[in-house]
Amino acid sequence: MSVSLKRPMNTVQYAEEIINELRRSVSRIPMQEAEELAEQVLHAKRIFLAGAGRSGLMGRAFAMRLMHAGKDAYVVGETVTPGIAEGDLLIVGSGSGETQSLIAMAQKAKALGAGVAALTINPESTIGRLADDTVKLPGAPKDQAAGSGSTIQPMASLFEQTLLLFYDAVILRLMDKTGQTTTRMFGKHANLE
Repeated sequence: MSVSLKRPMNTVQYAEEIINELRRSVSRIPMQEAEELAEQVLHAKRIFLAGAGRSGLMGRAFAMRLMHAGKDAYVVGETVTPGIAEGDLLIVGSGSGETQSLIAMAQKAKALGAGVAALTINPESTIGRLADDTVKLPGAPKDQAAGSGSTIQPMASLFEQTLLLFYDAVILRLMDKTGQTTTRMFGKHANLE
């Protein structure tokens, strides 16, 4: 869908257009793929999150909520992250699916018998093909110029925002499936702040 806007807009108008883009983006997430990922997360022994740049930050937020929901979740690269093993799940958030460091992680996880899930714009990418499960998330690649058709936002902002919303939706789905409540989750919230 082409996005055409009169410029300049004020800050609130930009925020409203971002919300419109997100509505369109979320409506295009394949339901079956989304449900399969939620099942993988539910049944994984431990969950490892990987992503580069802003996609990695979205993964960190998801790891935190998974921990609140009682799952053993880790961010790849942190000093307290254990080794991955059979029965574990590596979730890679990568718009392009071609980030070399993430490809190496996916290959290593597969070699060690762990499952791999990819959340990407491009399921036919290297990471997409390595993955056991792939969720195609709409968005624009980071090298696409803002205003070039699908988004007014720079670089991969639409993908990264959709990724965060999707991760939060997976948490809600897990809460449905496990009877988890916000009150119980808050009991696991950091308390040394």
